[in-house]
Amino acid sequence: MAKSVMYRGTGRRKSSVARVILRPGSGEFLINGRKFEEYIPSPATRLDVEQPLAKTDNMKTFDIEVNVYGGGISGQAGAIRHGITRALLDVSKDYRPILKKAGLITRDPRVKERKKPGLKKARRAPQFSKR
Repeated sequence: MAKSVMYRGTGRRKSSVARVILRPGSGEFLINGRKFEEYIPSPATRLDVEQPLAKTDNMKTFDIEVNVYGGGISGQAGAIRHGITRALLDVSKDYRPILKKAGLITRDPRVKERKKPGLKKARRAPQFSKR
């Protein structure tokens, strides 16, 4: 039995983690066993996720299988994008300058700030009244 080629990448964004597997194929895209369009209904978010593939001209070159958990749709989309980028770096080192220029390699470090004691939220203080 021939061993099939696959490229793996782990992406993270906020509290979401995505495990991405790229296999040479026809462009089938599954997220948690569901079709890409079904899992991410927003066209703008879908364009964001497909950005690394579009930049490297690999839209229909790979079958993509993703397992993602944690956070919401936006955070998961960012994690998937980061995972695809990392997997593409395994495919070819020539993609690195293209992806770096687009700002896709760097993990977005922004996360929700913790709530502090005496405040309603991270920075929101209770309403002040003189009397």
